[in-house]
Amino acid sequence: IDDLAEVDYSLNSLPAVFQPFIDLDLKGIVYPAGNYTGPPYVAAPFTIPDQSDSMLHLAFSEYFFQTSSFAYYTAGAFSITIAEETCSYFNISTEIFGSIIPEVAKYSVTRYPVMLKLTATEIPIISLEQDSFTVEIRGSMEVFAVLPDSSTQSLFTVNVAANTSIALNIFDQKLMGSLCLNR
Repeated sequence: IDDLAEVDYSLNSLPAVFQPFIDLDLKGIVYPAGNYTGPPYVAAPFTIPDQSDSMLHLAFSEYFFQTSSFAYYTAGAFSITIAEETCSYFNISTEIFGSIIPEVAKYSVTRYPVMLKLTATEIPIISLEQDSFTVEIRGSMEVFAVLPDSSTQSLFTVNVAANTSIALNIFDQKLMGSLCLNR
């Protein structure tokens, strides 16, 4: 897929050939690049509803998304740092955090730019539902003050648990998504 993950899309069984269609049962397991150890999930069988009015049916199981999440988490993809340049674009500084958190105001009288380090602390959980899917992410955000000599000083760390629902629809021949923060 990329430098972090690889996909095994080999056949689970021989193709079933019928008069109007061919059924290809592909594995769809995502691994961290170069590491083909089994993921900590068990694949549950599922069926695709019978619809004969389409030329092609693609189905992705919850297992495919779970192994993808596992592979990217293992590879460290869910850890990002938002640097000073991006924070200054949004005008985020110690002054803003100081107005919300009094301890930051006491520590940092002078206005300094900040750097944010966002890290997933657990493998994100992806669950498929009837018309949408949910993503549950647990992580932490550490906020640093960037001092004049370019060194950083940790200000605080916040643990975060977010649960979002994503619904995909086809509207005017375009795939559209709507995102809802559940908690």
